[in-house]
Amino acid sequence: MNDLAGIGSHNKREKKAYNSNPNIKLELSKDNIEIVPLQEKYVKGFKNKVKDYEKEHNERMKTERPDRRKTFNQMLNKSKNVVADELLFTATHKFFDNMSREDIKKWADTCMEFVYGDLGYTKEQVLHATVHLDEETPHLHCVVIPLIKKFDKRTNTERYTISKKAYIKDKIHLSELQDKYHQRLTSKGYDLERGIKGSTAKHQKVRELKKTTRYYEQKVEVLNSKIDEAMKEFNEKQKTTKNIPFNKTHVLVEKETFDSMNKVIKETKKAIEIEPKIKNLFNEVDSFTKSHQSLEKENQNMKREIKALTTRNQNLTKENNTLKSYIKAILGAIKHFFRHLLQIGNEPTKEAATSEIKEYYDNKDFDSNDVYDISNGTTKEDELFGYADIPSYYKTKKDNDRDKDDFELTR
Repeated sequence: MNDLAGIGSHNKREKKAYNSNPNIKLELSKDNIEIVPLQEKYVKGFKNKVKDYEKEHNERMKTERPDRRKTFNQMLNKSKNVVADELLFTATHKFFDNMSREDIKKWADTCMEFVYGDLGYTKEQVLHATVHLDEETPHLHCVVIPLIKKFDKRTNTERYTISKKAYIKDKIHLSELQDKYHQRLTSKGYDLERGIKGSTAKHQKVRELKKTTRYYEQKVEVLNSKIDEAMKEFNEKQKTTKNIPFNKTHVLVEKETFDSMNKVIKETKKAIEIEPKIKNLFNEVDSFTKSHQSLEKENQNMKREIKALTTRNQNLTKENNTLKSYIKAILGAIKHFFRHLLQIGNEPTKEAATSEIKEYYDNKDFDSNDVYDISNGTTKEDELFGYADIPSYYKTKKDNDRDKDDFELTR
C-alpha cells in the first residue's frame, strides 16, 4: 500500500519538486491529460474500489482463530500480494513529433481501448489514467486494480481476490498482448514498428527471426531494384545530355537529368537508413547461431542425463505411490479415531481431539470434507465447522444410515 501511495504521488504530481528526475518540468504539468480522473489520493481511491472486498475480509476474520487474524491492510501487504498494476504506454520521441495535444489524447484513448478490449479490464477497475506531457517524451500511466471474484473449492463459495494473472498470465501471454496492441494502433493509422521479440538471442524464436529476416530481404530487394532502375534512367539521360556548361561556381544540367540524379540519391538514402537495422538483425542471427551450436553440443550430454533421470523418476514414482497408499490408510484410521473420541470421550478428551483436528487441518493433512466427516453430529460440530469454513446449512445433513460400527478403531 505504501508503494501504491508513492506511485500516486508521482502520477498526480503531488510533490513540490522532483530532484531525482530533472526531466519533469512542473510548469508544464497543467497540460497533462486526465483520461480517467481521480480526485482523491490513490490509497483512498483504492479503498473505495475494493470496499466490498474489505467488508468480506472483515466478516471472515470474525470467525478466524485469534492468532490467525489479520487486518485488511496486513493481508494486502503480504510480500507476494499484488495490490494494483501499473501499465505504461509510450513510444519514441520521434513518434510524437508534430502531434498536437488533441492528437496525443486520441492516441491515449486508443491505448485505453486496448486496456478495455484486449486486456479485459472494465472502467470501474481503472483507478487512474493520465498522460504526462511535462517530460521529454509523452507517455500514459494507467493504474488498474485486478479485483475479481474467484471460486474457492475449499468453501464452495465465490470470494473476492486481487489477481494480476487473471489478466496477464505470463511472459508468453504478455508478448501476445503486445502483438495485439501493435495491431490495434497500426489499424488506426499509427506508424508504430513492432520490435523483434525478446531482449536476447536465447529468448528469440526461430520463427520470429525468419519472419524478420524475410521482411528485410524483401525490403532490400525492392530498394535494390529501385536503385538499379534509377541508375539506368540516369545513365540514359547522361547519354542524351549535351556538353554540360559550367563556370567556377555553377554547373548547368538539364531538368530531366537533374531529376533522375535526385531519384538515385533518394533511393540510395532509403537503403542507407535501413542498414543499421539489417546490421542489428545480422548480429541477432549470428548470436543465435552460435548459441544454437553451443546448445547442440550440450544436447547429447543432456540426452544421456535425461535417460538416467527418467529411470530414477520411474522408480521414485513407484515408491511415492506406495507411500501415498500408506499415508492414506493411516489418515483414514486417524479420522476414525478422532471421530470416536468426539463421540464417546469426556470433555477434556474432546477438547484435546478438537485441537489436534485443527492442527491437521492447518497442515493441510485434512481438508474441509475430512473435518465434516469427523465432526458431523458431534458436540464439537459448530466449532470445527466454523474453523474449516464449512457452510452452516451442512449441519442439517445427518447421515442417519451410518452404521455405528463404521467408526470403530481399525486395528
